[in-house]
Amino acid sequence: MPVRDVPVWDVPVRLIHWAQVCAIAAAWITSGMTGVAHEYIGYGAGVLVLLRLIWSGIGNRYASFTQFLKSPSATLAYLHLVIKSKAPRYIGHNPLGGWMAVALLFCVGLLVLTGWAMGTDMLWGYAWPVRVHVAIAWAMVGLIFFHVLGVVFTSWQHRENLARAMISGKKAAPEVGDID
Repeated sequence: MPVRDVPVWDVPVRLIHWAQVCAIAAAWITSGMTGVAHEYIGYGAGVLVLLRLIWSGIGNRYASFTQFLKSPSATLAYLHLVIKSKAPRYIGHNPLGGWMAVALLFCVGLLVLTGWAMGTDMLWGYAWPVRVHVAIAWAMVGLIFFHVLGVVFTSWQHRENLARAMISGKKAAPEVGDID
């Protein structure tokens, strides 16, 4: 019997996700260049964060932060199950994935704010705002590494290509033991 697919990630979630991937890559590439490209890319990334926050309130249930943000104790319990290779499959974000999504969005928001602040009259020419911005950018690199690692590991663990799901928007239908 063929596995039935169910819609999970709606079009706005997928477009915002992949546009943010492109914006972050472009920001990294332009970080050492002169001109305004890096600045405009950063503002674009900020707009994407705002759109994602808005879509959390109006998108499907899997887009909602209330659906995928679990308590710290539930997230630690899930991590314990991951370590024991007994973690259940989630149709939407698992608890670690939910918190990673929030951390990534928060980090992009901080990058936008610190990037903007560096250009204000009050902070123009000081070295510390640049250092803070660069430190947050490196933290973002770390978060991206662990995000991709988590996607690969969870894809392997549950025999499901999560990256493909973020392209198609569909995942295999829930089975016994899965969490919807």
